[in-house]
Amino acid sequence: MNHDEPQRPDPDALLQANRETHRGQLKIYFGACAGVGKTYAMLQEAQRLRAQGLDVLIGVVETHERPETAQLLTGLTLLPRRATGRSRHAEFDLDAALARHPAVILMDELAHTNVKGSRHPKRWQDIEELLEAGIDVLTTVNVQHLESLNDVVGGVTGIQVRETVPDPFFDSADEVVLVDLPPDDLRQRLKEGKVYIGDRAERAIENFFRKGNLFALRELALRRTADRVDDQMRAWRDQQGRERVWHTRDAILLCIGDDSGSEKLVRTAARLAARLGSEWHAVYVETPRLNRLPEARRRAILRTLQLAQELGAETATLSEPDEAEAVLGYAREHNLGKIVTGRRPLRRWRRDSFAERLGQLGPDLDLLVVALDEPLKDAPHPLPDGRVNSEKWRIQLRGVMMALVLCILVTVAGQSVLISFDPANCVMIYLLAVVIVALRYGRWPSVIATVMNIIAFDLFFVAPTGTVAVSDLQYLVTFGVMLAVGVIVGNLTAGVRYQARVARYREQRARQLYEMAKSLGSALTPQDIAATSQRVLDATLQARCLLLLPDEQGELKPVGDALPASEPDRAIAKWSYSKGQPAGAGTDTLPAVPYQILPLKSGAHCRGLLVVEPQNLRQLMIPEQQRLVETFTVLIANALERMALSHSEAASRLSAEREQLRNALLSALSHDLRTPLTVLFGQAEMLMLDLASDNSKYVPQASQIREQTLSTIRLVSNMLDMARIQSGGLNLREEWLALEEVIGGALSSMAPSLKGHEVQLDLPDDIVLIKGDSTLLERVFTNLIENSLKYAGNSAPRGIRAWRATTRLEIAVWDSGPGIAEEDLTRIFDKFWRGNKESAVPGVGLGLAICKTIIESHGGQIWAENRPEGGAAFRLSLPLPPAPEISDEGLK
Repeated sequence: MNHDEPQRPDPDALLQANRETHRGQLKIYFGACAGVGKTYAMLQEAQRLRAQGLDVLIGVVETHERPETAQLLTGLTLLPRRATGRSRHAEFDLDAALARHPAVILMDELAHTNVKGSRHPKRWQDIEELLEAGIDVLTTVNVQHLESLNDVVGGVTGIQVRETVPDPFFDSADEVVLVDLPPDDLRQRLKEGKVYIGDRAERAIENFFRKGNLFALRELALRRTADRVDDQMRAWRDQQGRERVWHTRDAILLCIGDDSGSEKLVRTAARLAARLGSEWHAVYVETPRLNRLPEARRRAILRTLQLAQELGAETATLSEPDEAEAVLGYAREHNLGKIVTGRRPLRRWRRDSFAERLGQLGPDLDLLVVALDEPLKDAPHPLPDGRVNSEKWRIQLRGVMMALVLCILVTVAGQSVLISFDPANCVMIYLLAVVIVALRYGRWPSVIATVMNIIAFDLFFVAPTGTVAVSDLQYLVTFGVMLAVGVIVGNLTAGVRYQARVARYREQRARQLYEMAKSLGSALTPQDIAATSQRVLDATLQARCLLLLPDEQGELKPVGDALPASEPDRAIAKWSYSKGQPAGAGTDTLPAVPYQILPLKSGAHCRGLLVVEPQNLRQLMIPEQQRLVETFTVLIANALERMALSHSEAASRLSAEREQLRNALLSALSHDLRTPLTVLFGQAEMLMLDLASDNSKYVPQASQIREQTLSTIRLVSNMLDMARIQSGGLNLREEWLALEEVIGGALSSMAPSLKGHEVQLDLPDDIVLIKGDSTLLERVFTNLIENSLKYAGNSAPRGIRAWRATTRLEIAVWDSGPGIAEEDLTRIFDKFWRGNKESAVPGVGLGLAICKTIIESHGGQIWAENRPEGGAAFRLSLPLPPAPEISDEGLK
């Protein structure tokens, strides 16, 4: 036996390792609302998997007493639930499921909230742990439970759903099965009692399951599923390559050319897109030939692109040598199945080669050819820009002069230095001169150089020399080849120069974006942001910019250098800032002004304005330049947002540290002061009693010492309570209490301070039972009465009034003092806030803050208001749960 042979791995160990590394599959049954059959479909799938021999376990399935659904539970193993939390409510047993480790587990109601005491607060978190353990999960959810659609569903149905599922978890599902049912069929199921039983079904039909609601919920579910399928289709196309367009939806691509009449083409495409309800794109391919168009015609193309953008199109300018291939590449990249292009009435000598080539290269695309109108014969042709035209002619003239100089040099060299060379070698040298001219000066100078070189070669190297006559007809072929090669080289060189220029422009734009993002990332002040913006915009658009930021009063103030001409109109800037919309040149709002105002929006907030004034307004019309400027505004807005968040974070951290230090100081002081104050109070009490028994004249002074000591003890108690609240140590000991007993206990503790001052009580005649902590609620009334004594004066009437309001108990603690300033009504409940800081009234401003915390912990509300008849009132609103039933034995 060969002992060196490696042992075979244990199959059970391999299965266990696979379970530990393999993530489970999540399958969601998705529906518009309850009753469409999600649970039924999930159980059918479970029975099918069980028939295949898989271990299927029921974690949670809610049949809602539906017989046909309960019948599908036959043969499936049910996981027992366990009691969890204080209520001992039966909940899903996650640990038992992990220990059982089935192949598939059923978890109904994905958005369910677990009871307190469970490992996870939400059921989808339990499912996440099951998936991590390698267990496949089948679950169900309705569209109203998706977090992103929760408010939409609430606006449609009028019912706010509290249990939601995060959209990323829903999107991470391996499979989503839409379970759909027409509204009429669903309402019929409700009437037959197959969804809800008894009166509950009738109430559901009249409220949530109204036909309009069902239509809206069904549309939301269908659209959400369609969006998911569209994302999956796009991801699959990205993996497989975009060689063909999939006609899964109607999408239009409009090709804009340099012909007049393109406005009709744009409007036709817009109407077609609106009729089909589809998105549409408009592109213009700037080939080397179109790059030489006069400035006026280029501006017309930009106006056409802007019209398409205003009508809802996604516009783009492509820089490619082949127009048809560029259009097809864009269509396949964005999965646009319909291409719209224009043509003029056919003539014998002219063919529509672009449309024919599109049809040949893209047989999988639908081609719509729209007839364009003939231009008016009397319409004047736009004249080109004289400055650009003269510059172009100067460059070409220099190219012709360079061609003439090179031709002379090659000819002289051939006649003197290269006289022994074969004429064919001279031809190659002439072609080299043509290539040099083409590289430096473009197409037409290279063609002229070719003609010059042919004539010079014929005059000086072809017999009979000195004349243009040719004795050997073979040289005609040489002349033709030279001419053809020169023209081809000129065209190719011009195309390469154009592509190189486009590549340099794109590289420059990417570098500018990188530099701006890097500079803004390290900017510390608005002045740094303004300086960076000015530098980049000047290098990119040859434009000056001005940053307008709001001050503390909301007024827009300039940051950085002013514009060359003048500052922007304040009214326009204010409108753009308030509306969050651009204005000025290149926009629909006041396009005649020589600058453009762009709002710096970050999320829902507008952080300021960017004013751009270019030297040439055409820079603001080009779609690529517009998108570049928009990117700049986004970067600037993000930098301002980051700066604001950084300042806010620093202020919050400072406030938290200050609050922590203050709470620690309060806690230390309250603990250290409480013991000596208690001793002092006891001694003052004993002193007052001894003096009173001796009929001493110092009894009033001893009583005053006792009352001030008691007041100080309350102040220290407030400080200690606030420190305990801040550390999370407020624990309610809830019990059933009579309102009269709570108020009576507070008045008894305040008896020494209230000596000689009446508190008017207006309470309900019957016994009012509330559920709460008696000690804390007495503290609330004690603090409110003490606050009234401090600020309303001893002679002012005061009282407590309580009444029932449906399911709540309303209480008002009032006085007839001077009242509360309007600006302080909401701030007096803040910690350490006092209505009159310069007052000699003792206190640190914690009493009302403690009252608010206690009332809110009981599920109530507290606020202050001024009484119409004078004075202030503190209003309390507490929940009034149903009183406990008391048996006859309990009454005995």
